[in-house]
Amino acid sequence: MGSACSSTSGDAEVTGTTAQAAAAVEVPQVERGERIDFGAAPSFPTGPLSEDTTAALETFFGPTLADGIFLAEEYEALDTIRDTGDLRLAWLVADLLQLARGSELQPRLLRAADELLGRTADPLNPWGDIMDHLIAWDVPEPPEYVRYKSGIYTLVEPEWDELIVEHELMDWRFVSWGGVRIDDRAYDTTDEECNCIPGADNPEVTDADSADWLADDAVIFGVEINGEARAYPRRIMEVREMVNDTLGGRDFGMPYCTLCGSAQVFFTDQVDGFERPILRTSGLLNRSNKVMYDLRTFSVLDTFLGTAVTGPLADANVTLPQHSVVTTTWGEWKAAHPDTTVLAEELALGRDFDFRNNRDADGPIFPIGDVDDRLPVQEDVIGVIRPGGEPIAFHAGVANAMLRNGESVEVDGVVLVLDGGGVKAVDADGADLGAHQSFWFAWSQFHPDTEVWTG
Repeated sequence: MGSACSSTSGDAEVTGTTAQAAAAVEVPQVERGERIDFGAAPSFPTGPLSEDTTAALETFFGPTLADGIFLAEEYEALDTIRDTGDLRLAWLVADLLQLARGSELQPRLLRAADELLGRTADPLNPWGDIMDHLIAWDVPEPPEYVRYKSGIYTLVEPEWDELIVEHELMDWRFVSWGGVRIDDRAYDTTDEECNCIPGADNPEVTDADSADWLADDAVIFGVEINGEARAYPRRIMEVREMVNDTLGGRDFGMPYCTLCGSAQVFFTDQVDGFERPILRTSGLLNRSNKVMYDLRTFSVLDTFLGTAVTGPLADANVTLPQHSVVTTTWGEWKAAHPDTTVLAEELALGRDFDFRNNRDADGPIFPIGDVDDRLPVQEDVIGVIRPGGEPIAFHAGVANAMLRNGESVEVDGVVLVLDGGGVKAVDADGADLGAHQSFWFAWSQFHPDTEVWTG
């Protein structure tokens, strides 16, 4: 794995304080990731479906699906779908399999999926295994896929009917249920309880001295806008996952995807022709990345890119600009920003999940398909879009260690700098480039042409 740029000065002698710093921080070894061999994709037909297949889809996945009752007619239709051998139809079978309950329905769906894929799914995680193969093989969706998928998913959450809609910018094949309901509470009413991941609007904050509940080694996400700093403790963000806030005179939304290790800031106060978007958690996932939406327009936005992919915002080609988020510790952040504010302890609702070291310790728990093995899937990277528009991922551990050792890290106009113990990216003039930390699998799947810097 080659490096994108050598940031040292060749064989120049390192002396004085730089040598002391270099001895103090060990630069981590960079390892490659592992890939799963999904094999070659089976062949699949193209073009329209036959009349018999269309009729079977309408019988099984059509309007009567809403009653949740499966009788002989429905199972005969499922057998017809299975016997077509049309791999495209496996997307719908997999969508329902994730949600299905019942001793008869689940095995019938699993048998249909196995026959369509020409393989037996992993019995320990059949739905995930099926989805991983469909994603890795990049199997096309069948005709009318989004309409049928909406019917399936609204069995769980009726409001998804407004979200799961056709749009040329949105690929619904990779979207699955995250196991939670939509957060549809009105703006600034997030103190109300909900059967959802409870985002927070205009969260209460305190000064640093009042945050004696927060240990110095606690991970926080630091944001500084126009000279005003704020810390968002990971413990709180693991509970809330979405914040709509104002800092330094700018309004923004801040999603935190626990599954991809990424906290991001998107400015929401300068969207021409629209009232300020209010970002909410939908309860859906896109290849293990949370799907967010705008509460005002019900437009879905790509949570990793900030690009609207459905609804009025997508029709207007809206992409929300990003601002850097620094992942660091509370002790280092408050030392660098003594006037920082921090979210109030009450926002954690008494919870302390630590997903990073528990639930997610062994890798992604939702399907992501094939992976880029230049790094391990859950290696932390600092993702940046270069001034010319090209993505680059910096190995976070290597970059942080080298900067602490007094070395520079600069590639094609991207300059990494330490901020409160974490790393952010600026251009040659010091302007913010909107960098954020994430797991490698997430950055690489949303930026498949990314370059990788490893020191």
